[in-house]
Amino acid sequence: MTHLWNDPATFMEDMLAGFTTLYSKYVTLVPGGVVRAAEPTEGKVVVIVGGGSGHYPAFCGVVGEGFADGAVVGNIFTSPSTDDAYNVAKAASAGGGILYITGNYAGDVLNFNKATDRLNAEGERCIALYVTDDLASAPKETVEKRRGIAGDFTVFKVAGAAADAGYSLDEVLKVASRANDYTRTLGVGLSGCTLPGAHKPLFTVPDGKMGLGLGIHGEPGIKDMDLPSAEELARTLVDGVVEELPEIEGKRVAVILNGLGATKYEELFVMWKTVSAYLEELGYTLVDPEAGELVTSLDMAGCSLTLMALDEELEHFWRAPADTPAFKKGSVSSGPAKRREIDLSAFATEDTGPLSASEASRRAAVRAYAALNAMRDAMLNAEAELGRIDAVAGDGDHGRGMVKGIMAASTAAKSIDERGGGAGALLKAAGDAWASKAGGTSGVLWGNAIAAVGASLGDEAEAVSAHDVAEAVRAGIETIRSMGKAELGDKTMLDAMVPFIDALTAALGAGDGLADAWDRASVIATQAALDTAPLRPKLGRARPLADKSVGTPDAGATSFALAMTAIGEALR
Repeated sequence: MTHLWNDPATFMEDMLAGFTTLYSKYVTLVPGGVVRAAEPTEGKVVVIVGGGSGHYPAFCGVVGEGFADGAVVGNIFTSPSTDDAYNVAKAASAGGGILYITGNYAGDVLNFNKATDRLNAEGERCIALYVTDDLASAPKETVEKRRGIAGDFTVFKVAGAAADAGYSLDEVLKVASRANDYTRTLGVGLSGCTLPGAHKPLFTVPDGKMGLGLGIHGEPGIKDMDLPSAEELARTLVDGVVEELPEIEGKRVAVILNGLGATKYEELFVMWKTVSAYLEELGYTLVDPEAGELVTSLDMAGCSLTLMALDEELEHFWRAPADTPAFKKGSVSSGPAKRREIDLSAFATEDTGPLSASEASRRAAVRAYAALNAMRDAMLNAEAELGRIDAVAGDGDHGRGMVKGIMAASTAAKSIDERGGGAGALLKAAGDAWASKAGGTSGVLWGNAIAAVGASLGDEAEAVSAHDVAEAVRAGIETIRSMGKAELGDKTMLDAMVPFIDALTAALGAGDGLADAWDRASVIATQAALDTAPLRPKLGRARPLADKSVGTPDAGATSFALAMTAIGEALR
C-alpha cells in the first residue's frame, strides 16, 4: 500500500514541494517540474527528461550535473501536459537547444511533440526522443512500438553527460539515439502497486507466480509464470535481454538490476550474484554496473534487468561523473555555481478582463457551462469504476485523470462565464485547462477536442442551432481521430465517439430537437462502449496486454458514454 498522503488528488504536487525543499542545492521548482538550481553555461544544450510521477528516482531525482537539466513531472503514472513540458524547457533553456527524452507512451508522445512544435515555432530549437527498451512490449520487428522502462536511465545518463561535455544538439541526439538503440530491458512483477488513496492494488499476481514483461505504470505482466528461485530468474532475465542485445566488439555492457519499489536491496544482491556471473560466463565485461531502485513503480514488488551495449563513446558518457539528488558517480569538478533565478510571474498568463460575445453565443456558453458541470459530477461518481476498468490492462489512472481534467475545465469555464464570454471562449478555456492540468493521453485528447468544439461555435454567431452543435462536436471528434491516430475497432474512445456523432446527426436530420437527439445518441454510445469488451486493443498501454483486456470494455469509451449521458440530462 501507499500509506502516506494528504489529498490523493495533490499527491504529486505535495511530493514535489517536499522534494524541492529537501534538495534545493540541486533543483528549483518551476511550473510543471524542476530544473537545475545552478545557472547554466550560455549556449549549452539542455536535456529535459520526464513522464508521470511514481517512479522516483526517475525523473526529478536525476536532475543535476552530468545528468538531466530538468524534469517534467506529471500526475502519478500520467504523462505531463504540453504546458508542463513547455514550461520546464523554457525555464531550463540556455540557448543551445533542447532535447526532450521520455518513454514511448501515447500521452508522452502527444504532449512532448506538441511542446516541441511550440518551442520550434518560437525559434527555440527542440527535438524529442522516445526510449524503446522494453523488449516485452512489442516484437523486435516493430521496435518503434516498444515502451520505455528502466532503460530510460541509461539513455538519460548518456545524453546528459554529452550535453554537459559541450556537444551540439545534433551530436547529443545522435549519441542518445545510439544509446537507445543499444539498450534492452526485461522485467518481472511480483505484486501490484497501489495508487495513493486507493484501497487495493492495480493488479495482483497469484501466489507462487510472477508476471513476466511488466510495465512501470502499474501494468501487469504480459503472462504469469511460476515463481522461480533467484538464480533461475536471473538466468531468465539475462537470456531474454542478451538474445536481442546488439553485438558490439569487445562485448562491454552497462548493467542495471532495477528494483521496482518493494523489492529489498538484499534480494537484488542475491539476484546480482547470478546475473554478474552468468554475464561474465557469456563473455561480457560489466562496466560500472548498478543494482538498486532507479526507475520504480510506487510500491510494486519486482525487478528488471537492463543492458546497454557499449562502444567507446557510450562507455565514456556512461562512466562520466554525475551529481544529482538520487545518483552520484565520480567527482564533478565545476565547483560552486551561480544559483539560477526563475521569474515565476512569467508563467502567469491568465486574463481577468471582461469579454464580449453575441447573445446567441452567450446563451450557448451558459448551456455549455452547465454541460461541463454535469460531466464533472458524472466523472466524480465514476472515478473508481473507470480506474478499475483501466487497471485490467493499463495503469488504472483513467478515472483520476478524467476527474482532474474536468475539474480544471469546469473551473476555467466558470471564469469565462463570469466575465461574459461566449461559447467559443468558454470551451477553449475549458479545453486548455483540461489539457494543462490532467496531462496524459486522455488529457491532451479531451482538451484539444473541447477547444475544437469551441472554435467551431465561436463567440459571434447570430444563432447557434442544434446542427451547429452537432458539427462542433464532430470537429472535436475529428481532432481526437487526427491526434490519436486511432480508427474504429482499435478499442479506444473513438469506438463510442463515432457512433455517437453519427446517431446525433441522424436524429437531428429526422427532426428531433437537440435534447432528444442527444439522448438517443447517448444510448448508442453507451452500447458502443460496452461492445468494445471483446475487442483487442491496438494502441496505447493496453496493447501489450491485449489478451488481458478482452472481456473488459475500454475505459476511454466508457467515460465518453457516461459524459454524453450526463450532458444530455443537462440539456434538458
